[in-house]
Amino acid sequence: MTKPVILDCRDVWKLYGAQADSFLATHPDPSPEQLKKAGLIGAVRAANVRIHSGEIFVIMGLSGSGKSTLVRCLSRLVEPTAGEIRFEDRDLLRASEAELIRIRRKKMGMVFQQFALLPHLTVLENAAFPLDVQGVGRKTREARAREVVELVGLKGREHYYPRELSGGQQQRVGIARSLAVEPDLWFLDEPFSALDPLIRREMQDEFMRLQNILHKTIVFITHDFDEAIRLADRIAVMKDGAIEQVATPEQLVLNPATDYVAEFTRHVSRAKVLRAASVMEPVGEGRFAGDVPHDAVIEDIADRVEAADRPHRVLRDGAAVGQITRAAIIDVLVGRA
Repeated sequence: MTKPVILDCRDVWKLYGAQADSFLATHPDPSPEQLKKAGLIGAVRAANVRIHSGEIFVIMGLSGSGKSTLVRCLSRLVEPTAGEIRFEDRDLLRASEAELIRIRRKKMGMVFQQFALLPHLTVLENAAFPLDVQGVGRKTREARAREVVELVGLKGREHYYPRELSGGQQQRVGIARSLAVEPDLWFLDEPFSALDPLIRREMQDEFMRLQNILHKTIVFITHDFDEAIRLADRIAVMKDGAIEQVATPEQLVLNPATDYVAEFTRHVSRAKVLRAASVMEPVGEGRFAGDVPHDAVIEDIADRVEAADRPHRVLRDGAAVGQITRAAIIDVLVGRA
């Protein structure tokens, strides 16, 4: 069952340059060449995105692709040149400054690559800071701050200062601070890219643990496809300000919409992306070595299926919908699938 849409971005443009508004009014769908000739930069071009409640929606692309600008347009930290953005069915572009402040304080959480912690405040005080800004009483805000500090695994460090924490721990404080207001929509702009690879992996694990508990609606920016396929329910791939394709990680790999998406996903390990249902065959006669879920990622089931002499049944809602063989697993692992 499709979940309700919480954020709907319709034909959004962000142009930089002189008289961008008037140019777009007379050229409703300009090409990159037309923009260049007019001396304009198309940071975001005709973006359409519908984000569903409770999903992790990843926006990815190379540097300069427009992913960060798009997210700032979605939260109106950057004012779009044209288009419509609806959050919980209200038009954000028509919201007053006071309404926007209220929405950002109580409905949206944001985490950026730079931790931006206040150095003179402790972990607990940093986590409580958004509630302090809202005027929440000290006892209430500190109780909520203790909850989120414990949630991100920093219990016992409430009275540490940022300088006394590692990079990963500082990022956890940033996450705790954004969660303190219990946002409905959570924006994360490359939050782990400044971390060392091992810490980054740990933070991805922590992020997935939090999502399994909180079930937030998340817009996550990254340029790392491995990170995207590990975290995302759906991915939007951007190039030169435009969205090339929106799909699940598996769909991007199996059915790229453009040559750019195909090249972008060419070297991705198929075992990390493909699921049992994509490589199964019709159920055969005889006995089976075991059962696997239809949505199991090949990487997670490869060892036991490859080691078995007989096929495994593929189950959906308890019913057999196919079988998966050792040969199919090997094909994926060696890149023949």
